[in-house]
Amino acid sequence: MKILQVIPSLNPELGGPTQVAICLTKALQSAGATVEIVTTDDCGNERLKVPLNRKIEYEGVPVWFLPRFSPPLKEFIFSPAITQWFVNNIRNYDISDNHYLFSYAPSCAAAIARFYNIPYTVRTMGQLSPWALAQSRKKKQIYMRLIEGRNLEKAAAIHCTSSGEEQDVRNFGLMNPTITLPLGVPVPPRFPEASDKVRDRYQLPRDVPLLLFLSRLHYKKRPDLLLEALSSLPKEQKFHLIFAGTGEADYVEELQALVEALDLKSCVSFIGFASGEEKDILLQGCDVFILPSYADNFAIAVAEAMAAGLPVIITQGIQIAPDIVQAEAGIVVEGEVEALKRAIAQLLTSPTQRAKMGDNGRNWARGRYSWEANATQLIPIYERIIQKKL
Repeated sequence: MKILQVIPSLNPELGGPTQVAICLTKALQSAGATVEIVTTDDCGNERLKVPLNRKIEYEGVPVWFLPRFSPPLKEFIFSPAITQWFVNNIRNYDISDNHYLFSYAPSCAAAIARFYNIPYTVRTMGQLSPWALAQSRKKKQIYMRLIEGRNLEKAAAIHCTSSGEEQDVRNFGLMNPTITLPLGVPVPPRFPEASDKVRDRYQLPRDVPLLLFLSRLHYKKRPDLLLEALSSLPKEQKFHLIFAGTGEADYVEELQALVEALDLKSCVSFIGFASGEEKDILLQGCDVFILPSYADNFAIAVAEAMAAGLPVIITQGIQIAPDIVQAEAGIVVEGEVEALKRAIAQLLTSPTQRAKMGDNGRNWARGRYSWEANATQLIPIYERIIQKKL
């Protein structure tokens, strides 16, 4: 079986989606499948410095990089070159696994796969949630009517990462088979002195709890709500918040101005994008992970925090919220200042509860969020799709 993963970009700063494509490919390969990724050289306003128009080894997996059209057109990432690549190559694969909606590469892959009678699946990545569909509503309605609706209706199956995401698919009116599996997270190496390393690296005080926001700095993730909640804590409550992520320059400047306006400058640090060992040390060295998103289908950073033993505070719009509740791995709150403030205050003042929730989260993530288990379950499903038995 030869599987093609289609994703618009492998920009490392996109975080979760890039990790999903790479980690899933590695796991499927380990389970015996032949898997390749096709994508563009998109890297936000820049381009990835990689060889183009040929298969290369990238982050340990085989990837075809094709040049994007310039300018990048934001998330759409138009690429005439990838169109020709699909025409020339898609028949070499038994199935195509398409990541994202409303983006050129997966939309084009679906249309060309249908033309050549190659089955494909679609990963909606939370883009059928009510909140996501409300963003740029008119554009999405037009795109859905002209292109994406048929791509979805003709998909052999739709990948979901939670029961909430599956419900979004059904609420949208789609009756395709669904494949509902949580994403995986790698088990990180242990760093026993992580707390000291974080404080030394970023010159942070030793005597205050560290809060971590590790995600894109984007209004969808609601870092502004987090700042407002922190500003409403009692003045005697000590903490330091680390923002680990990047975003559009204008939005980052807005957040920095909000930090100033709320008189939080002495207890907030912006450290930029973190990956690899730096990210592992942050996850193990901080005391609480917080992500108050409007909506996220899985939020792989939350699962990574759990795997690292970090208690989490998230909002109900993150669709693995039921897992957090069942595992007793953190606190799930409504997306408003007072509820978020109460949850933060509760964990800041209870090291014992933080430790218990961290242990619960680590055990849950390592038992449930496994790429190996994901791949083992996917391969027979792909085989049934190829044999037209699903």
